Amino acid sequence: MERIRVIGLEKNFGIKPVFANVSFEIKQGERLGLVGPNGAGKSTLLKCILGEEEYDKGQIVCPPNTTIGYLQQDVNLSDLTLEEEIQKAWADVQGLQKQYEALTKKLEIEPVLETDLNRLAYLQERLEWLGGYDYERQCRQIAYSLGFTEGDFTKSANEFSGGQKTRINLAKALVRRPDFLFLDEPTNHLDMDMLEWLEGYLSAYHGGLIIVSHDRYFLDRVATSIVELNHHKLKSYKGNYSRYLVQKETDDKAYRIAYEKQQEHIKKTEEYIDKYRAGIKSKMARGRQSQLNRLERLEAPDRDNHLHFTFPPAEMSADKVLTVKEISFHYGHKDVFDDLSFVIRHGESVALIGPNGAGKSTLVKAIVGELLVQSGFVQIGNRVSIGYFSQEHEELHDTWTVIEEIQNAFAYSEEKARRVLGSFLFRGDDVFKLVGDLSGGERARVALLKLFLQGNNFLILDEPTNHLDIPTREVVEEALQGFEGTILAISHDRYFLDKVAKRILVLDKGRLSSYEGNYSEYKTQIQKMSSSDKVLPSVEKEEQDKPQKDKLIKDKVSLVEKIKEDVRAKDSAKENAYMQEKRLEEIETEISRLEATLKMYEVQLSAAAEQAEFERLSGEMAESQAKLDSLYEKWESLSE
Repeated sequence: MERIRVIGLEKNFGIKPVFANVSFEIKQGERLGLVGPNGAGKSTLLKCILGEEEYDKGQIVCPPNTTIGYLQQDVNLSDLTLEEEIQKAWADVQGLQKQYEALTKKLEIEPVLETDLNRLAYLQERLEWLGGYDYERQCRQIAYSLGFTEGDFTKSANEFSGGQKTRINLAKALVRRPDFLFLDEPTNHLDMDMLEWLEGYLSAYHGGLIIVSHDRYFLDRVATSIVELNHHKLKSYKGNYSRYLVQKETDDKAYRIAYEKQQEHIKKTEEYIDKYRAGIKSKMARGRQSQLNRLERLEAPDRDNHLHFTFPPAEMSADKVLTVKEISFHYGHKDVFDDLSFVIRHGESVALIGPNGAGKSTLVKAIVGELLVQSGFVQIGNRVSIGYFSQEHEELHDTWTVIEEIQNAFAYSEEKARRVLGSFLFRGDDVFKLVGDLSGGERARVALLKLFLQGNNFLILDEPTNHLDIPTREVVEEALQGFEGTILAISHDRYFLDKVAKRILVLDKGRLSSYEGNYSEYKTQIQKMSSSDKVLPSVEKEEQDKPQKDKLIKDKVSLVEKIKEDVRAKDSAKENAYMQEKRLEEIETEISRLEATLKMYEVQLSAAAEQAEFERLSGEMAESQAKLDSLYEKWESLSE
């Protein structure tokens, strides 16, 4: 089995250490999630393994002829067409193809030499080995699967949106089917449908995979192990992200206890030595000193330097915080949304989700008054104060320093501004950095600080976790969970949505649908509706009397639960061990059949040349996968 081994790697930028004594390995079939705070050196570590960065010490052992696909963050694309940009991944093959064509033309007009024939045979064999006669079809196939259409192939790659550019770079990394994939923040700018496609693709990928990501939901679904790079050290954990959290907490607790016990032992021993250094027990004291000198001392536990804050108490407001009534918006002849209506009430935490380009940010800008709608109206309730966190942080001033941003906004003295900036990790000379020179994570922290200081009771957040590392995301989630006011958040961070959202609004194709619960509960509802072919619920009648509606729902839920309980009781009475075993055998047979079917679809997909055929096979494969997932759940339930 092929593997890449990293042994004792060390990297410094001048006198500043990045990481030291880093050792791990990645085998084919393993999916490794690389996590750690911003600035820990995760991207640098990938570049060292790839040979794009020099390292100071250590060794990287990589098998000969190993191919590695690499997706790096924020790559600028050229003015080539989409098709030409993806085909750049085959530059070596194209070079061989040109050599083959040139040699063929030469042999048509010049005497044939044995060396030329040998060279021609080598080029032909090499092209066949690398898939050189089929690379155009493979480029189109991967582009179709990433959501591009036939009409997109002739467009300039630079004309596409941020999310589409991420997908273009993904296509370039995936199209060669490399032995190993290194993905640096692959979920940036992707909407949820594309995230789910990527999760499925990577879960079925047979090569070795290293993913640098702050997307915890994604890491839970894809990673088979986690390596944490923090405080210049690396530590490995088996399992996905949730499993890593449990193990890390246990390990950290055990280490703290061991460190505290050792410190207590050292203190008592030193007191003994000081007390008897010159007395009758001086020989014993010298013996204790020798033992202490030989003791391998544990390092003090790392104290993470993360921000901590809670929102101040929110002032009371009207029950109807936001009323949106029959609003429409269009750019030129393109309708973004039409006739949208919904209400957000005091204390609600609502998430607005939907595909890229559906109009989520446009809707939010219409709510805060940055855009004027063509029809309908937006009404803000009495005593409602809006705090708006924009995705691009347009409220920040690039020509101001960080401390000026706070002083000018809140008329703070330098001392007070320094104090609040320090709580958001801007210390020392950091406060004199220009806002325009800050990293994405630093800009987000300044915007969060301003939001915190404003003391609003209605927070409208457009992608609040973008550019934040995992520890900072967790702090923001905890602060929002304790917020007493009302929240409307746009986010693709499904882990964030599970923690913060209590209601989901889905904007898609100009239509709005509402679901109670967080993201995972919304997905469960969608799956149930899909299986029973029910129509998605609309929020057009949002303004119906809420108390009466709540009572009807509560009564229905109680009745349904009672019926379910009766059915379960009857089923339990009828069920016996023999029937359960028989049912298990039937399910296992069906699972085997579906697994074989999926393998057949994989073969057919790899050979699909037309977009229509590819889409048909993809749909049938997804349907079979959904049935298989359902059977696995039934099998686990019966097994338990």
